[in-house]
Amino acid sequence: MNTRPTPLGQPNTTTNLGLGTATATNPGYNPGSNDYSGADESKYALYLKLFSGELFKAYESACIAKGTVQNRSLTNGKSMQFIFSGRMTAAYHTPGTPILGDGNPPVAEKTIVMDDLLVSSAFIYDLDETLAHYSLRSEISKKIGHALAEAYDKKVFRTIALAAREAHPVTAAPGPEPGGSVIRMGAGNQYNAQALVDSFFEAASILDEKNVPREGRFAVLSPRQYYALVSQVDSNILNRDYGNNSGNLQSGEGLYQIAGISIKRSNNLPFMVTGSGAAGVIPAVAGENNWYGGDFTDSCGLIYMKDAAGVVEGIGPSVQTSGSDIKTMYQGDLIVGRLAMGCGTLNPACAIELQAVD
Repeated sequence: MNTRPTPLGQPNTTTNLGLGTATATNPGYNPGSNDYSGADESKYALYLKLFSGELFKAYESACIAKGTVQNRSLTNGKSMQFIFSGRMTAAYHTPGTPILGDGNPPVAEKTIVMDDLLVSSAFIYDLDETLAHYSLRSEISKKIGHALAEAYDKKVFRTIALAAREAHPVTAAPGPEPGGSVIRMGAGNQYNAQALVDSFFEAASILDEKNVPREGRFAVLSPRQYYALVSQVDSNILNRDYGNNSGNLQSGEGLYQIAGISIKRSNNLPFMVTGSGAAGVIPAVAGENNWYGGDFTDSCGLIYMKDAAGVVEGIGPSVQTSGSDIKTMYQGDLIVGRLAMGCGTLNPACAIELQAVD
């Protein structure tokens, strides 16, 4: 028996989104128009605008790492240099001795290259009928936006974990500058709320001792760790702006910061990774021109300041759709969300990795 699926959702009553004959005042079904200025805007142009808006909103809402590390836009070339410097010294002046300005700080340079183009795509069959149902279009756009955000976050979080294991590239006097740090919480303590709180205060002390600025400090935990903190630790760490203690426990929200470190939660951490080959090892992937791999068997959280890693973006999250030739050949439309970026370590002194190990 031949069957035909029926799209979900309510029929869209917006004239420009339904099937109809194009007129001077109602563009309706006008696939040949490429004029985006207004009166002659085709239905496909409007779909693209709506789809792009949904994708961008989904990407921004799902992307945790965005804005927590250094970010630069790359307009030409395939790489970008990040410059950072070490400490300077002060000395007493001897009368009659010229001041020559020869105490410049030692400088290091880090080059971050672009990875290959990252895409997430969907083919929508029978565009005239399917895209007239808003719920399906919205769901597809959100999925593509979430896929790009997930890839972005995974790269950034792995890079920060790797930075926590690095020595600082500036070794000249008056250095060497301090490198990254690893806090060992104890085996099996990845969900131990008190161990997590103790680690936050230890991390704050480490960052203070390294003269890392107090502004812009972040922590990223798994959702289960976050809720363990809300439910197990005394209420004095909860943000009162979310209401009373009962309200905090009911909503699962309110845990804003500990020891001046803002807390975020994400499923994209390299959290207690188990692999099919070598357990916990994330290998390199074709198309990645920066190193994001490593052994994350015991990794269970990150605490960092935004200088710990840098991101270069050649193509921000954007949407492309196939033209009328593809529509005619395949009776559908190809929707592609794309992103071109690369991530690398910068100042390892700003990165701390939590590990569930003795």
